Amino acid sequence: MGQTQELGQIIILNGAPRSGKSSIVAVIQETFDGLWMNLGVDRFMQMTPPRYLPGIGLRPGGERQDIEPLVPILYSAMYESIAAHSRLGLNVVVDVGHHDAYAIPRGILADSARRLNGLPVLFVGVRCPIEIIMERRQKTGGKVGSTADSLMPHPVQLWQREVHIPGIYDLEVDTSLLSPGACAEVIRKHLVDIPAPSAFQRLAAHHT
Repeated sequence: MGQTQELGQIIILNGAPRSGKSSIVAVIQETFDGLWMNLGVDRFMQMTPPRYLPGIGLRPGGERQDIEPLVPILYSAMYESIAAHSRLGLNVVVDVGHHDAYAIPRGILADSARRLNGLPVLFVGVRCPIEIIMERRQKTGGKVGSTADSLMPHPVQLWQREVHIPGIYDLEVDTSLLSPGACAEVIRKHLVDIPAPSAFQRLAAHHT
């Protein structure tokens, strides 16, 4: 009989666009022990044919009902790939923006959690005040409005409101208060101190 393969650790960073997820991913890949694969939404969008974009990155609002039925399938494929990597002993870090504000509820987060059943998953909420997100959008060429709530772009407000529902996490970090390196260090220490996170187990229980 061969030796049982040790499972790879999975870290899922969930937050709105420009909340700082990809910067944390870069630090994790560079500084954490072992090999860490990045299987986040941006990677899967790069593989998606242009006519089906934004695909898995479809924002809240139900505005692309033509491609919306594909989104749960794409998420299923992404999470099955994450599971396969972990079962082969590869660590995985994922940056994603989960929401359920589609034309009809899709229950993607609970289904995704079910697909990682039995695997070591740390689910991290990446928070960032909307004012900071707006500043980052300006610096990176994104369309912006005033920082007054009434004039902020509706999609930005939707992301901010919908991405952290239901808010069940093992850990949360705020990138307006901590650098990417400091966020990564909080995550690393959490993995050491609390080796059995439970957020995805609780989310999977919501799957019907």
